[in-house]
Amino acid sequence: MPAYLIAHVHVTDPVKYEDYKRLVPASLAKYGGRFLVRGPVPEVLEGEWQPERLVIVEFPSVERARAWYESSEYAPAKALRQATSEGSFVLLEGF
Repeated sequence: MPAYLIAHVHVTDPVKYEDYKRLVPASLAKYGGRFLVRGPVPEVLEGEWQPERLVIVEFPSVERARAWYESSEYAPAKALRQATSEGSFVLLEGF
């Protein structure tokens, strides 16, 4: 069953965050992850939420998504993201 990682990100260091964006795609490949949405300016149609940057990544399963998030391939990028941004990641199982 597919799984979806949704990230809401506030970038605090745009220059160094570009390095993070370059590192992530290669780390996703081994785990079957692919970007569905990777956009900086969401359009709010209803409600008060004002997200800055939303990213949605599809994985073949929740297990593959967790394996990627905890992997040695993603670790350098994760450290860079945590140093250059603030945000929330959620993992949802699809159907």
